[in-house]
Amino acid sequence: MLTERGKPVMKSVVIQEPGQVAVFDRLPVPEPKENEALLQILYCGICGADLASYLGNQPFTTYPRIPGHEFSARIVSIPQNAGGLKEGDLVTCNPYFNCGDCYACRRGYVNCCVDNQTMGVQRDGAFQEYVVMPVSRILRGDGLNARQLALVEPFCIGHHGISRCKLKNTDKVLVVGAGPIGIFAMLSAKAKGAEVYMADVLDGRLETALQMGASGVVNSGKQDLGSWTRKITDGNGFDVCVEACGLPQTFLSCIDQAAQAANIVLIGNGKRETKFLHSIILKKELNIFGSRNALTSDFEQVIEILRSGEVDVEKLVSCEYPIDQAAEAFDALAHNDGSIMKVLLKIIQE
Repeated sequence: MLTERGKPVMKSVVIQEPGQVAVFDRLPVPEPKENEALLQILYCGICGADLASYLGNQPFTTYPRIPGHEFSARIVSIPQNAGGLKEGDLVTCNPYFNCGDCYACRRGYVNCCVDNQTMGVQRDGAFQEYVVMPVSRILRGDGLNARQLALVEPFCIGHHGISRCKLKNTDKVLVVGAGPIGIFAMLSAKAKGAEVYMADVLDGRLETALQMGASGVVNSGKQDLGSWTRKITDGNGFDVCVEACGLPQTFLSCIDQAAQAANIVLIGNGKRETKFLHSIILKKELNIFGSRNALTSDFEQVIEILRSGEVDVEKLVSCEYPIDQAAEAFDALAHNDGSIMKVLLKIIQE
């Protein structure tokens, strides 16, 4: 921990304005208040929301902003707590802050609080050497390493989406979009015993999906998706379709490939209007579920899945950058041709 005039300081990654990333090394280390812990950040994943902030496409971001809500950390100091968390523990955190007072919060739907503040978007995030967090938001690592723990939060996004519908182990599932969130949704559905297929237009991502355990894949840019679906499902359509791109055409594809009375889960954050004849939803009697953020229970369940050793999420890490090269990391993602899956920033150089 560096010092300046006797006060501890740290490195922080700051998006000063769209397209401009700087690393400062003289920002003050935060001081924990009551019921808060001081955490030393180890790894951070660069999320699509962070990239959107960098590109200026994130409507909820104000500048300057410290990004980051996918992270692992080591506890530096923590008050006595019911969870038995202690100094030196490796942890991750639930980064979605809720107001506790709105109608959603009062009913327990804290993940869709009307005043949600996600770290790195509406409030400063974890791309810095130290942060303070409420003890109630800290989850023990339970034997996972720091890289795995940095991938828990994006895994939770896919996991929460799958939890929105009553998935059965006899279901055939189609995930449209084989990016990291789509693959995490696939893994979550597989953990429940479902047979899961993935569609994308990038062969490299589909190959990764197969390596991660998808039952089958299709390049929907080269092959007719409807014909492929009929072959895979014996003409019935998929029991569950998961939209993980946020595009109008992929949402419509999910409607088309869904069986009668199927479930459609929307995880991709769309930014464009979708026009369609809604009578098809009535005709098929489709169930459509939105999904936002995740709950603490999702974090606990994902950590348990990773502890089982059946899923190697580190395969999704395409590259790792030290904190001083944060600008290069964002630039690489901004020019991603689809070959990059997850990028990690190593915050503390040990």
